[in-house]
Amino acid sequence: MDDELINRITWKIPNALALVGSRAGDERNAMTTSWISQLSMEPVLIGVGVDNSAVTHRLISAGGCFTVNLWDSDDTRVFVKFSKPASYQDGALNGRAVSEAATGAPVFDEAIAWMDCEVRHTLDLGTHTLFVGELVAAAINADDKRSASMDDTRMKYGGVKRH
Repeated sequence: MDDELINRITWKIPNALALVGSRAGDERNAMTTSWISQLSMEPVLIGVGVDNSAVTHRLISAGGCFTVNLWDSDDTRVFVKFSKPASYQDGALNGRAVSEAATGAPVFDEAIAWMDCEVRHTLDLGTHTLFVGELVAAAINADDKRSASMDDTRMKYGGVKRH
């Protein structure tokens, strides 16, 4: 199989789009992610795949927690702002207000819903690590809104590593 076919087929996998918040000590970050899934019902486990070279990977590894912030499908421009490490200043990441979840990881005030997770397992899968977190807190801020997915943007992620 060639790289183009692999990219085209994996980009057809329906993926949610969210901001993953992370924290270790006083350092906070958030990044755009599309590799999110519920993995268990008892306990409720949420998995996120994070690039091994990402700041978020380092912070989740050190801090032992992460948040998944679901965003309104009509407001996807936010995801571009979090494709690189975020800047934390005056209670905001890249100018977007955040609060502290039970674990201490950042939760976006604008998120339509969020999940706060404590890491229970990590699995090194090559270029990415699967962080499996147990859901410890959550909220829905806008139940009438549909959460964003990759199909709501022109973004693509997955397939083969681009060099």
